[in-house]
Amino acid sequence: MCGIVGFIGKKRAAPVLAKNLKKLEYRGYDSAGIATLAKGSFHLLRCAGPVAGLRGGGMLAGTCGIGHTRWATHGAPSEENAHPHIYGRFAVVHNGIIENYHALKEECEKRGEAFSSQTDSEVIAHLLERYYMGELLEALRAVCARLRGSYALAVMCANEPETIALAREKSPLIAGYSDGGTVCASDIPAVAKQGAELYAIEDGECAVMKKERITFYGMGGGEIDKSPLAFDPETEAPYRCGFPHFMKKEMAEIPAVLKAARPNLGDFRYEAFYEALCRAEHLQIAACGTAYHAGLAAKFAFESLARVRTEVSVASEYRYCDPIVPDGTLMLAISQSGETADTIAAARLAKERGAKVVAIVNAESSSLAALADYVIPVRAGREIAVAATKTFNAQLAALYSIAASLAEYRKKRGYGDVLAQLPGLAEAALAAGEGVRSWVPYFVGASSVYFIGRGADYVAALEGCLKLKEISYLPSEGYPAGELKHGTLALVEKNTPVVAVLTSRRLAEKMMSAIEEVRARGAKVFLITSLCEYAVAEGVTLSVVVPECGEIFSPALSVIPLQQLAYYVSIARGNNPDKPRNLAKSVTVE
Repeated sequence: MCGIVGFIGKKRAAPVLAKNLKKLEYRGYDSAGIATLAKGSFHLLRCAGPVAGLRGGGMLAGTCGIGHTRWATHGAPSEENAHPHIYGRFAVVHNGIIENYHALKEECEKRGEAFSSQTDSEVIAHLLERYYMGELLEALRAVCARLRGSYALAVMCANEPETIALAREKSPLIAGYSDGGTVCASDIPAVAKQGAELYAIEDGECAVMKKERITFYGMGGGEIDKSPLAFDPETEAPYRCGFPHFMKKEMAEIPAVLKAARPNLGDFRYEAFYEALCRAEHLQIAACGTAYHAGLAAKFAFESLARVRTEVSVASEYRYCDPIVPDGTLMLAISQSGETADTIAAARLAKERGAKVVAIVNAESSSLAALADYVIPVRAGREIAVAATKTFNAQLAALYSIAASLAEYRKKRGYGDVLAQLPGLAEAALAAGEGVRSWVPYFVGASSVYFIGRGADYVAALEGCLKLKEISYLPSEGYPAGELKHGTLALVEKNTPVVAVLTSRRLAEKMMSAIEEVRARGAKVFLITSLCEYAVAEGVTLSVVVPECGEIFSPALSVIPLQQLAYYVSIARGNNPDKPRNLAKSVTVE
């Protein structure tokens, strides 16, 4: 949430900042801004809306600057609430939430200071002005000591040209050398290029950027030596490669990531994790959003294949329910970015209570990976579209492989052959899924949409529902098919679209009974199935047939047409599927 960039070099800073901000726009696009420093004066340009609204920003004077693309928390999306915030001698960009800003703001106002925005972030500039005694870094340290919450900060001072001070607590921040100078950013894609050398700033650390050098410090003092991050500039750089949208490109990459995401637990790198997995008596999974749905699918796999008790929790609830963590618990924390604040907090709590933690992440250099005892990378490559597609499939591939390895250890049976077939089957599912384009007219004007399934199919229904509501803005809900009679049928009206997922032969008759229930109330039924005979059953309006891969692993394939449905309905409703309103890719605040 929110993207920060900074640059100091020999060339004009503003064009570099604008270019790098554009690469971070998936983190927030409610408003944007750039501030540069030249000859002791700030030059500021801000706008409501996307980075493209910063017209003329490239002409701002100065070779030192900071920029920001915002996802609104405190204060509506507007030019006055856009960052950078300037007060006195200071310009500030901030990612995170200052939980005690009300008290800090009241303190400033009692001194007669006026605020120009409704944000929590502006108070940081006011505090810097108060604590500055001629040393920018010392002023920043003093301010950070007053802040409660989360922050990644980049700060300029008019008294200290060609200097940017940085600080981090619970929000991602990197700094390094690129573009002929020094740079900072919230995420690698902003500055990923051949030859770039980048370093992660950890919680409780700060740094000072100069034109040719960056020095890293602990918040209490003392320089810190760091090792550069390992990254592939080709996979980190966000290019659409001829696709109309990133979401379309990322769905096309699903077969490849299903292959890449499977960890070889026989490799020596995973030896310690494999031992912990085999010793585990209980599994707990914590995740949010799409990753939570991957966790629900994993529960079916772990319990059905390996017969190990598995609990799945929404991470934001786990930490507040005083969870019981029995001896022998292994916590699987799932997060695409590895920066999801609630998931990190849940993992930290589980670890404090004695669990070993494994991070299932797409970003190996993330905060969650640093916290975890073991890391399983899903290797999906950079995902830019806010709505997760390929990373969900990659998470499933990794989790299914872990479950299959545990099942084999417990001498249940081997499932490697089925998993090895998934990439090829996904190619067929992508081709078949294009058939959902004929469904779109039934959905565009709908007032509500319902998704139903049983068992693992219910998980796919939940994820398909989430995708549709995220990017089409259609009110939609996912339900276990057996729950229809417990309230949901009251909402079904004539021509209401109901999407049913059916890949389980043992549950097929019960699922078809549910379909009859909604059809009797006038619903239009759209079926995703791997059972060909049901695709043409009476009562099914339209259907898509995906390949069979077994009930447990089926969400990896059945979700693909559901992702495609959301994509095409979003476009038909005039939306940008890559950038849904009010949402951001990485949720780094509670």
